[in-house]
Amino acid sequence: MSILLEKPIRVNRILSLQTREAKAIEAPIRSAILQILYRRKLAIENICAELRKEGYDKAETTVRHHLLLLKNAGLVEIVKIKEVRGAVMKFYSTSTKLLNFKIPTNFDSDFERIIIITTTRMQKMMNSITEKSLAKVKKKNKEKNLEPGYVDFILMEIMNRALTNVLENNHSSSYNKN
Repeated sequence: MSILLEKPIRVNRILSLQTREAKAIEAPIRSAILQILYRRKLAIENICAELRKEGYDKAETTVRHHLLLLKNAGLVEIVKIKEVRGAVMKFYSTSTKLLNFKIPTNFDSDFERIIIITTTRMQKMMNSITEKSLAKVKKKNKEKNLEPGYVDFILMEIMNRALTNVLENNHSSSYNKN
């Protein structure tokens, strides 16, 4: 028997996503809702109007269903409830910024040097974070056997949230300058 193809695979990305989140955003309309709600508080009728601009002509009941799925996944929340003409109006927003873009085909070669430099800098920072995080994770889970990759997951969440803070602060600063 001869080998017809063999390709080494090097892990170059880690996707930190829970199954419930992945299922919630698998429908393109729900991804669109997340992007619409970023930095905004909108009621159902406003969300429907924005979705129509994106090419989704859906009834309010359908949009409510999609919002419920996103809410149950922890991706959308009710941020304001207001009484309007005797009825209750709910406003929704998200604490998740969905970056839904395609990576350019030549990404690795175009950004290789920056990735190497950033990796070196992050390695120093991660060494410090790892020691503190490992101690905390082990202390909180001292009686449990940790699943393989759990510590990596915690580290990714720490880095993701820290990087989000940095990017959002930079975004707010540049946004306020305009």
